[in-house]
Amino acid sequence: MSLKVVVIGAGPGGYPAAFRAADLGMDVTLIDPASKPGGVCLYVGCIPSKALLHAAHTISEAKHANEYGVEFNDPKIDLDKLRIWKDGVIGKMTGGLGMLMKQRKVKFLQGSASFTSSKQVNVTLHEGGQEVIDFDFAIIATGSVPVSPPIVDGKTNLVMDSTSALEIPDVPKNLLVVGGGYIGLELGTVYANLGSKVTVVEMTSGLLPGADRDLVEILKKDLDSKFEDILLTTKVEKIIEKSNKLRVTLSDLEKINSNMTFDKALIAVGRTPMSKKIGLENTFVKINERGFIETDLQCRTSDPVIFAIGDVAGEPMLAHKATKEAHVAIDVINGKPAMFDPLAIPAVVFTEPELAWTGLSELEARQKNWEIEISKFPWAASGRATTMGIKRGMTKIISEPSTKRIIGVGIVGNGAGEMIAEATLAIEMGTTLEDMKSIIHAHPTLSETLMETAEIYYNQSPHYFSPKKNK
Repeated sequence: MSLKVVVIGAGPGGYPAAFRAADLGMDVTLIDPASKPGGVCLYVGCIPSKALLHAAHTISEAKHANEYGVEFNDPKIDLDKLRIWKDGVIGKMTGGLGMLMKQRKVKFLQGSASFTSSKQVNVTLHEGGQEVIDFDFAIIATGSVPVSPPIVDGKTNLVMDSTSALEIPDVPKNLLVVGGGYIGLELGTVYANLGSKVTVVEMTSGLLPGADRDLVEILKKDLDSKFEDILLTTKVEKIIEKSNKLRVTLSDLEKINSNMTFDKALIAVGRTPMSKKIGLENTFVKINERGFIETDLQCRTSDPVIFAIGDVAGEPMLAHKATKEAHVAIDVINGKPAMFDPLAIPAVVFTEPELAWTGLSELEARQKNWEIEISKFPWAASGRATTMGIKRGMTKIISEPSTKRIIGVGIVGNGAGEMIAEATLAIEMGTTLEDMKSIIHAHPTLSETLMETAEIYYNQSPHYFSPKKNK
């Protein structure tokens, strides 16, 4: 008799878990409020935002093509057609997942699940009615939702979260973005390229608080020219709608208040796990003070038959982390020795230029007082970057002094999100600086900046010289 597995949530953690379990012959029930698998990532997150960013990047390239002697007329933006294209991307991918689900004979219930015990869930079906499901194992993959700080005074349709912003209802003349993290910067980039004057407000002293400052500084130089303003160490105290405008009260570190007016605002101050209202009080599952479900290295909760993966199980809140955890959880359920203990989890910010990092950051190493060595290659010395008209960019390698093993990489520049894969593989495989500089990279490419960054450590780069003693 096959194991009965219930998966709650059909995002990038849930549907891979359900599909993998079905492939192994388990009896699988997948539950989600949406009509098809995909979750936040596919419906209102990674995929639609990247579709819009691609369109926005096309607009940006057209505007700057005159630098190469190629001139276009001012781009005409058809918002209806843009939305249809974006929705088409979503429809194609969710439809494909729906077909794969049927091929694997996964039972899908559209509705909301709640545990009644450590062996049973009750599903409130979208079409009405209830269904009770008994299980041998359950996987919680409910994801996260946008944080809504109590700064909006009264009801207004002029304040968006990341979900509503992706609908592109219009292009406001002046847009306030509250939050200088990756969601705010990515969506701010979309709206800026569509024609909005974007002001970003971030309460900390820098954008992208988790990323290294030298990488962020390069990105910020480009964003300074794209956005109307970037206000750091500034807090939004209150937003109120008056005469179809938003009056916004700001305060800086000196607690000095100021007022600004915007047509619309986007709140992008982070996400919070969806661990409530799913009946965990009827199980032995424990939740920490931040709302994340506590798990071990096998993704198992304190209830031995219930697993948790993805955003609901802790940071980093990244789709690819959820997918890997899904495979670990199913392998454990299947009786195989498995654990989630990666050396590197890549993170990518899809701005212009992109910023990506993996493994240990310099920021983290300094905070922990770890001894590290750093090599940097400026893209101004890259032939490929020059041919692409890229003015700024950098590849950075963090290594362990005693072994010269690569333990972290950061990249800022066009295509950083693709290049970070090689860096992640290097860290996981124990690659050294000697290895990286010895691997032949195609020329001219941006990826060869990884090789040249390693060469710089030994002062052997043919395209960049530093007065460092040869090693």
